[in-house]
Amino acid sequence: MPSIIAPERPDTPDATALIAELEAYLEPLYPRESRHGYSVEKFIAEGVAFFLIRDDGAPAGCGGIKLFGTEYGEIKRMYVRPQFRGMGFGKLMLNHLADFARSQGVATLRLETGIHQHAAIALYEQMGFALVPPGGADMRYMHVCGQSI
Repeated sequence: MPSIIAPERPDTPDATALIAELEAYLEPLYPRESRHGYSVEKFIAEGVAFFLIRDDGAPAGCGGIKLFGTEYGEIKRMYVRPQFRGMGFGKLMLNHLADFARSQGVATLRLETGIHQHAAIALYEQMGFALVPPGGADMRYMHVCGQSI
């Protein structure tokens, strides 16, 4: 079975497990006040589009996108499990989120990622995101405009 990306509620067991793994990964890297990730409840309350990528049925990663009208979309809680890294799933998810945004009339994407997530930063830069002046000591704000990803 090929890799599949599909919408999924963030309160399903697979989705909550992925979100919890991401939070556990970030916890030793950043103090609590520097971690601004959405909770499952916030995803649902704000109607954030959320997707899981599965490899042969196994949940490999997740990502969400919150749309701010047609002004921009913000990538939320993008994560790939360690055993699935290096297989291109991060690129697949980022392209999927960008395609979803474009289908909703949104051409600008934004995200924030921590300064200690070097692999994530490299992926985002490779995919066309540009560094914007930091909003805090622990965060990098990045965005991409137009149809470049």
